Amino acid sequence: MDKIKKAFDEKLKNGKKANIGYIVGGYPDLNYTKELINNLDKCSLDILEIGIPYTDPLADGKVIFDASFKACQNGVTTDDVFKMLKECKTNKCLVFLVYYNLVFSYGLESFVKKAKEVGISGLIVPDLPCEESDKLFEICKNHGLSLIPLISVTSEYRLPKLLEKSSGFIYAVGSIGVTGGKQTPINRLKHMVGDIKNATNLPVAVGFGIRTNDDVKLTKSYADGAIVGTSIVKLCGNLSVGELLKEIDEIFKD
Repeated sequence: MDKIKKAFDEKLKNGKKANIGYIVGGYPDLNYTKELINNLDKCSLDILEIGIPYTDPLADGKVIFDASFKACQNGVTTDDVFKMLKECKTNKCLVFLVYYNLVFSYGLESFVKKAKEVGISGLIVPDLPCEESDKLFEICKNHGLSLIPLISVTSEYRLPKLLEKSSGFIYAVGSIGVTGGKQTPINRLKHMVGDIKNATNLPVAVGFGIRTNDDVKLTKSYADGAIVGTSIVKLCGNLSVGELLKEIDEIFKD
């Protein structure tokens, strides 16, 4: 069974929702990321998004931008992330959040093939318009990777088009702007998630603007999963891996 589908199905089967976290690969360093992934099975995350460091992450707010930039300054490359993942072992589902220039410059086929080899189940490419995603979608499909779309309240009118080349789950963007920003009014978000769920059988998870346990609980009341990024990245810079895992459990506790 596809790991993304399994992650959602196992939670929904028990009447629960998926816990999804985000980190920047190589922040604060590659050994930290490796230790975290190797200990993921000890925490409540079901899916971990790994951001590949990039100097111009246009979807990211200050916290994630600074973490990504620091990793770049430390010399962390796409190949370094691939090499690190080869040395990791976890039963949890891993996906990449990656900007298209990194995929394009690496070579679409080569990138997707390598991602699959190191245990990645899907790609989130925030700056790739669906109208230009045909080739990457087909390559992902051929290699058994999901191409996960981002849909916001400002792009919902394009829903049928966006869903044509979607797999894994739907990433519903919970704020207008970058990560860590103010969340869209809850009623508008609920309406959008309802529209998406009426149009697809794929699970819908909400990210951007979700920081606290209260935010997570509210999000899970209307969506299939909650995504926390900025709060986790901020903690990565200040805590040991063991301490971080405990804090993640606190953020996602039922």
